[in-house]
Amino acid sequence: MADRADELDAIHEVDVTDPAAVRAIDGIDQMDIVVQSAGIVGPNVPLLETPLDGWERTLTVNVTGIFNVMQATLGGMVERGWGRVVNIASIAGKEGNPNLSAYSASKGAVIAVTKSVAKELATTGVMVNSIAPAVIATPMNLATAPEVLDYMLSKIPMGRLGLPEEVAALVGWLCSEDCSFSTGACYDISGGRATY
Repeated sequence: MADRADELDAIHEVDVTDPAAVRAIDGIDQMDIVVQSAGIVGPNVPLLETPLDGWERTLTVNVTGIFNVMQATLGGMVERGWGRVVNIASIAGKEGNPNLSAYSASKGAVIAVTKSVAKELATTGVMVNSIAPAVIATPMNLATAPEVLDYMLSKIPMGRLGLPEEVAALVGWLCSEDCSFSTGACYDISGGRATY
């Protein structure tokens, strides 16, 4: 990856829920590496109190956004015979978190679509993987209710938040040429919470 750093063009911010906005990114079909980190937590209430608009918004951002970006980028990767996609899921997608049913469902869907697309493209040179972080010290999690954050931390055997640079190291490998025989996997980065 380090030898390709000078080839990086840009980091793009876009409304991933808008397929036209995604396709309007200059050079979208020329991207070789895509890391999809757009996401929202959504409603932090029991399922019976979850408003439909909150449920739908969470799934639209977290799942449809991934779909829109992959549709816009994968064709070019397949044509060139090389590409890397890393979709950021969550431990919630593997285990579910109480009072976060929309978020948990959306991240489970991210894991599932990653596995499906990876199998579709397994012979093309395009690797599609996901990662399932536990609580990472990011702005998104700083907005999480303190009691929810405490609950999630209590489930992590290492007893601490993950660090962005720890996630970046894993993502860096997944985007590298060294990652040549792994596709469709969901890599755990949860401080020991999930070991599968």
